[in-house]
Amino acid sequence: MNSPLPVESAERTAHDAAPNRAQVVLQSLLSRQSYWPLTSPGPNDTELASIFDVALRAPDHGNLRPWRFVLVRGAAREALGEVLVDIASARTPDEPRSAHQHRSRKAQAAPVIIAIAAAVDGGSTVPEVEQLLSVGAATMNMLNAIHVLGYGGFWATGADSYDVRMHAALGFEPSEQLLGFLFVGTPASAQRDAVRPERTAHVREWTGPSSR
Repeated sequence: MNSPLPVESAERTAHDAAPNRAQVVLQSLLSRQSYWPLTSPGPNDTELASIFDVALRAPDHGNLRPWRFVLVRGAAREALGEVLVDIASARTPDEPRSAHQHRSRKAQAAPVIIAIAAAVDGGSTVPEVEQLLSVGAATMNMLNAIHVLGYGGFWATGADSYDVRMHAALGFEPSEQLLGFLFVGTPASAQRDAVRPERTAHVREWTGPSSR
């Protein structure tokens, strides 16, 4: 007896839906860009958990798990702002601390700030560069997750990121390298689409050794 709901129809529906889902994901990834400035709201606890879980899916040669993240939000941003002022003052001790007070505003530039670090295992046979690349991949995963969830992200580095005083203030271990900060929140305004490079300028196909 023929079924009123043939199995092949259901299978075809599932098969057709898969490319559609893939296109939705690809279009979302293609629309990602950095946003600045950022404002409230930022991701909630559930969303942040997903963002960090996505980060921990990054490639990891040797299963070293070099990813280290420090979450800064709420009133802790004020404390981070004071650290930024302290660091700027230490660089120019001849100037009054008040001359650097504006530096504290950077810590208020987004409702959520994530410090990114790599715990490099110097005794591993995995080269250091591969461990750093793993953290970079994890950070890109986070940026994509932030975008998919409807927020904006901005990865910032600079002198403060590499200052030993910032490293110490955030409680990183000597073997951990601070690689910058992710600022996360809601884009304050619509931004123009970023101009993307032509792929032909960056991609080529190898078909064998060249003869010279």
